[in-house]
Amino acid sequence: QVQLVEYGGGPVQPGGSLRLSCAASGESLDYYAMAWFRQTPGKEREGISCVRVSDGHTYYADSVKGRFTISTDNAKNTVYLQMNSLAPEDTAVYFCAAEGPCGSGLMPADFGSWGQGTQVTVSS
Repeated sequence: QVQLVEYGGGPVQPGGSLRLSCAASGESLDYYAMAWFRQTPGKEREGISCVRVSDGHTYYADSVKGRFTISTDNAKNTVYLQMNSLAPEDTAVYFCAAEGPCGSGLMPADFGSWGQGTQVTVSS
């Protein structure tokens, strides 16, 4: 199983940017798809982006397309989520996940490894 730790959350003003990092240990990322989910209280965990490490295939949910960019540094076993043009509705706990498929309709149940989550708060 892959161990995942997220970094980079925090407060940010509307229109601002943040970069989340997810460091993986235990196994190489080469065999996995990595994904980012987010969750707000009372709502289901939403899959927002994923990357298939082997070939670089990416997916973005409509809610973040054009604003967020997922990338990997295979040498550092790390996946990033660059978030630009942040809005209050992006406020959530963001989770990194691994060991799942990358495509439309990201489902939490499909992923076997999870980080602990990092809070992102977009507010003026």
